[in-house]
Amino acid sequence: MSVLFAVIACGVLSVVYAIWATKSVMAADQGNARMQEIAGYIREGAQAYLNRQYTTIAIVGAVVCVITFALLGATAAIGFLIGAVLSGAAGYVGMHVSVRANVRTAQASAVNLAGGLDIAFKAGAITGMLVAGLALLGVAVYYWILTGPMALATDSRQVIDALVALGFGASLISIFARLGGGIFTKGADVGGDLVGKVEAGIPEDDPRNPATIADNVGDNVGDCAGMAADLFETYAVTVVATMVLAAIFFGGMDVLGSAMLYPLAICGASIITSIIGTFFVKLGTNGSIMGALYKGLIVTGVLSIIGLGGATSMTIGWGEIAVIDGKTITGTNLFICGIVGLIVTALIVVITEYYTGTNKRPVNSISQASVTGHGTNVIQGLAISLESTALPAIVIVGGIISTYQLGGLFGTGIAVTAMLGIAGMIVALDAFGPVTDNAGGIAEMSGLPPEVRQATDALDAVGNTTKAVTKGYAIGSAGLGALVLFAAYSNDLQFFARQANAEGSTLYPYFKDMGEISFDLSNPYVVAGLIFGGLIPYLFGGIAMTSVGRAAGSIVEEVRRQFKENPGIMESTQKPDYGRAVDLLTKAAIREMIVPSLLPVLAPLFVYFGVLLISGSKASAFAALGASLLGVIVNGLFVAISMTSGGGAWDNAKKSFEDGFVDKDGVKHEKGSEAHKASVTGDTVGDPYKDTAGPAVNPAIKITNIVALLLLAVLAH
Repeated sequence: MSVLFAVIACGVLSVVYAIWATKSVMAADQGNARMQEIAGYIREGAQAYLNRQYTTIAIVGAVVCVITFALLGATAAIGFLIGAVLSGAAGYVGMHVSVRANVRTAQASAVNLAGGLDIAFKAGAITGMLVAGLALLGVAVYYWILTGPMALATDSRQVIDALVALGFGASLISIFARLGGGIFTKGADVGGDLVGKVEAGIPEDDPRNPATIADNVGDNVGDCAGMAADLFETYAVTVVATMVLAAIFFGGMDVLGSAMLYPLAICGASIITSIIGTFFVKLGTNGSIMGALYKGLIVTGVLSIIGLGGATSMTIGWGEIAVIDGKTITGTNLFICGIVGLIVTALIVVITEYYTGTNKRPVNSISQASVTGHGTNVIQGLAISLESTALPAIVIVGGIISTYQLGGLFGTGIAVTAMLGIAGMIVALDAFGPVTDNAGGIAEMSGLPPEVRQATDALDAVGNTTKAVTKGYAIGSAGLGALVLFAAYSNDLQFFARQANAEGSTLYPYFKDMGEISFDLSNPYVVAGLIFGGLIPYLFGGIAMTSVGRAAGSIVEEVRRQFKENPGIMESTQKPDYGRAVDLLTKAAIREMIVPSLLPVLAPLFVYFGVLLISGSKASAFAALGASLLGVIVNGLFVAISMTSGGGAWDNAKKSFEDGFVDKDGVKHEKGSEAHKASVTGDTVGDPYKDTAGPAVNPAIKITNIVALLLLAVLAH
């Protein structure tokens, strides 16, 4: 229990760090009255949106909680509630800080770039540490309640079901928050750009554009609250899945308790290393913002290797643990698996930055294509988005094979846990983005000197890359995490069947005499399941893109209406109605998020009961469901990487013209040129790619697997 208490202490430490950083950010100068007025609009809009969104989610969550209680009992219902509440809280508190840090970042940037970087990153670190800390506390404390002196759970299956339900609660909130926030932010961004930049010819963040405040609100509810809920869910689900694998593989062995604590210990150690890493984010003499951020990330990664070694020593030790399926599992091999996970993280970060970073071949190729028109920009952008999937997929394949060779499927779980352990630092890099984006908007709308906007633009350009890098990390870890969940599903299924069919057994009668379960591709139900699962990411992405299009269309009409009915807006003699645009988008986002969010929740149930009804065979139904999970994982991984990397490349290609892009013939193309207009078209396509559909596929991948695990639990109950 001493290890578990140390893990809980690490979770508490992250919350303490967040409180300290919040006080530090709040003590900074808020700038002049005009800056505070604009920041107030953004803050009120974000608060109104999240309040309405979480009210809607709470209604759905309450219904699901009651169903969970009826099917799996009180411990599972409590787990669901813990996961849901903490997931929402991490995003809500982080957003609360980011909408107050934006104006302080703008003011600090008016003094020097280093000050702006310090406040923006510190605000991001608050969200990051809350995500990691609350997720770890949720899992560790509830595990202690289930198995400690109070022993709320009566057996190991009840512990597993309760923890899986906790992951489901986090997943359900995540998909709503990710999708709703994405629809809001991209509806505002795309709609505002189409009327403001393209039709009216006014700059981005021009205060005359009625959609400007909504766009800034969207940055926070999408990239801050949405991403926080997303990575909270990935973190919690991965830790739970690895603990479930430990319970399956090491059940009945002396090492069981230590093996279940091992992933928690890794995450606890990584929180300490992430906190240390934040203090290394300082602007150096070379003035490189990305270099300053990466310095903190590198320190975190290197120290995490030491922390991983400490976690190994404190829990499982370095020698032989068990022999599973003829494979000897040792603590040393599992330690190496954790290092592989950190290497995979580093490679995904480097690859994503290459495909989305300014002055790199992919972005430059899109910029060059813009010179010849809108169509060639879109063609090249799509080509880059497809190409960008290859290297991450190869890295993930390498990670899967190497960790399996070292430590079996549990080794793969440890690798993903090590990846997610540094989520606090990664989320800090992501949440840094919306703060700097808002700071630039406030600088523009409040009429600060051009040099201030230059500083905030420099921060924002880096923020675009860090947001893309974070999405790549989130998707890569989600793909590996979903594989761990699939392993939990297939092994859980075998466990129930083996226990039910043991001689004289009365356990799990639903799984008795149902025949051999095989994922052989000669089985037509397996092929059907693969195809059905494979279509879900595409259908989900298509619905999400359509939702953004409808929301953006409503904003286009609203902005046009205000320009037409109030001509004084363009002359700056009349004030736009910002609140109407925010309210309109709030209603649209909440309305549009319901159907696609429920798709990955209901799909596994449809597959299982549909095949059961058609075939009359439980074995065929379980095989088809397992195959559908693989279809979701594989296709979801490629769809998500393609959309997020392609969208990020389109965005930075547009920004290259704002800095004055020089084409291959030496001709300079600046803001307002025909090439720039073509790049805006590409960015308009890429926006819902990278900030709505692509990232939302990430929780969709995992929620299908979580629902499948819960279905097994319900049938075994």
